[in-house]
Amino acid sequence: MRKTPVHAHAPALTVLASLLLAACGGGSTDINFGAGDYEVNVQPTGVRVIGSTPYDGSSDDLLTAGLGRAGLAAATAPALSATPTAAEIRKLAIHTNYRAIVDTTAGGGFGTLYGPNISADGVVGTGDGKIAGVEHIAVDGTGNTMMLQVPASFSAAAPCIVTGTSSGSRGVYGAIGSSGEWGLKRGCAVVYTDKGTGNGVHDLQNDTVNLIDGRRSSATAAGNNSNFTAQLSAAERAAFNAATPNRFAVRHAHSAVNPEAAWGQHTLTAIEYAFWRLNETYGAALADGRRTKVITPANTIVIASSVSNGAGAAIAAAEQDTAGLIDGVAVSEPNVQLAAATATETIQRGTRPAYTGGSKPLFDYFSYGNLLQPCAALASAAAGGPFAFSGGTALVAGNRCAALAAQGLVTGTTTQAQADDALARLKAYGWEAEADVLHASHYLFASPAIAVTYANAHGRFKVQDNLCGFSFGAVDATGTPIAAAPAAIAGIFGTGNGVPPSGALQIINNNAVGGPRNQSAAVSASTNAPDFSVDGALCLRGLWTGSSANAQRVKQGVGEVFRTANLRGKPTLIVHGRSDTLVPVNFSSRPYVLRNSQVEGAASRVRYVEVTNAQHFDSFLPFAGYDNRFVPLHLYFNRALDAMWAHLKTGAALPPSQLVRTTPRGGNPGAANVIAASNVPAIAANPAAADRIVVEGRTMRLPD
Repeated sequence: MRKTPVHAHAPALTVLASLLLAACGGGSTDINFGAGDYEVNVQPTGVRVIGSTPYDGSSDDLLTAGLGRAGLAAATAPALSATPTAAEIRKLAIHTNYRAIVDTTAGGGFGTLYGPNISADGVVGTGDGKIAGVEHIAVDGTGNTMMLQVPASFSAAAPCIVTGTSSGSRGVYGAIGSSGEWGLKRGCAVVYTDKGTGNGVHDLQNDTVNLIDGRRSSATAAGNNSNFTAQLSAAERAAFNAATPNRFAVRHAHSAVNPEAAWGQHTLTAIEYAFWRLNETYGAALADGRRTKVITPANTIVIASSVSNGAGAAIAAAEQDTAGLIDGVAVSEPNVQLAAATATETIQRGTRPAYTGGSKPLFDYFSYGNLLQPCAALASAAAGGPFAFSGGTALVAGNRCAALAAQGLVTGTTTQAQADDALARLKAYGWEAEADVLHASHYLFASPAIAVTYANAHGRFKVQDNLCGFSFGAVDATGTPIAAAPAAIAGIFGTGNGVPPSGALQIINNNAVGGPRNQSAAVSASTNAPDFSVDGALCLRGLWTGSSANAQRVKQGVGEVFRTANLRGKPTLIVHGRSDTLVPVNFSSRPYVLRNSQVEGAASRVRYVEVTNAQHFDSFLPFAGYDNRFVPLHLYFNRALDAMWAHLKTGAALPPSQLVRTTPRGGNPGAANVIAASNVPAIAANPAAADRIVVEGRTMRLPD
């Protein structure tokens, strides 16, 4: 539990005076302190201030951009003018990113179990949930955008900070609907960072880029206010455009810096920026214009939080936090990767065969899934899943099965036998059976995008490398590359997710028979058939299994993102859905918690909550086949933050590691029953023995 000790160099009277001044208007009156009575607030090295904007909580606000609860729930996105303003793009970005994290349908629990109208104490209200305050924008020394939102309810006398590192490859608003909403409701300052990913999109044909605020500009005029500009000389860009016209470079894939290696440091820098910015507001003014430090790690509750990639960044920050900035960690479905264990680590779920494959690098399992998933989606056990392949898509998937069989990667003499074998191989690799029905939708919406992006990022490849023959651009109805519609690019900072396919941008197979085509429509050279670009998928997999120079580059980059599992004794709550198909529990949370017990031993304060009938994308829950099968994991993320808050604020015990057994909504796909509180039981303070998750030596035991 955090106390509020007075800094060793700041007598209690000095701190009190500073807070009183802040309460009376931000400390505009100068005070002459004696030498050594205070610590001067110093701007973090490399941080560049972009600007600050106040929001009244009515016409516009921090959480909903003035849209309110109903506006966020509306499927129709805010409109943009012909030349969008920064304010228009911000509103669109908040609408897009909030809905990318949360199911905003009433039947799924929005407005009753979670949402802007639910108070910090869980009381259901009827309001819009708008939150007044100030939004500060800055960039760090590596060009990552940071944002600090300070709600009007923030108290300098009892300060708290929550991190919101973006999930996925999203921009700086990527965590607005997860830790952003939770922190703002608590009156905490929320500090976000895009962690070197985000919607930095360079139109190479027209040489335009996104500015930090999302507007478009020529690359030359943008200068260091560009969100991302590809590393090409004028001659290189001209040659690239001549060979592959109408292509785009995207920051996460093409920045050539392997951003994931620094996600933890990006998050720590954001926290340092938050402390500085808060003290610039609440510290006492000195005669020379500087401010004193009154909000410090010693008197501030700091929770590192977010979901997915943002959760992995929070964990990395906690591991790297040597300055004691972070008090606790509460995250959901983290992308976290470990080096291979020195001895076998076993995950035992009930009486099922044990999993001993350990933590797998994300690029390993995505390059494998990207190869086998299209075929596995046709397996008997996958029948009836959401977005199940049929008609022409099933034909293309069948061609993938045949191509895999020809390579000896699956067995069977019929498409059905090959598909069943492909699914069996995915499960043997570590995917749980609960993922069987989700491989089709995850392949369609995620696997190729992530495999292509992370291959480029880990290997520090540039856009001109066209790694494995893939590039990004707009396409026509036949899949042929075309010039992107100007309006689609003008708003891409607000609509994009940082990892194509995204908005107008698709993945293009440059090596397709007959010329470049959308990778999903391309005819592969090796098979002379449309098979979801199997040649490119094999190339991507070879970057992990092979020994080429390119493969060595990718493996080196993967090695740079491994975490230590040493959380330095910080209280930590990790929540994960058992049905997660994107970041499977066997590759991420389970082995991380198990390894942490080996590294920290009795000093470990990690708790792990696994939730049945929950998967990675709550934004998919409105889709038919998701709606009746799954419950919102977001609700358990909120509950984990609530538990961490109570622990840090009052000393309440954290809940033990456990399996939470939920009940799906049921009903017909596309017409699921309305969710009820009984579908989503609480995280238990004292779970039954049959629901506990325990670690015994090098074995994690989970209930079935």
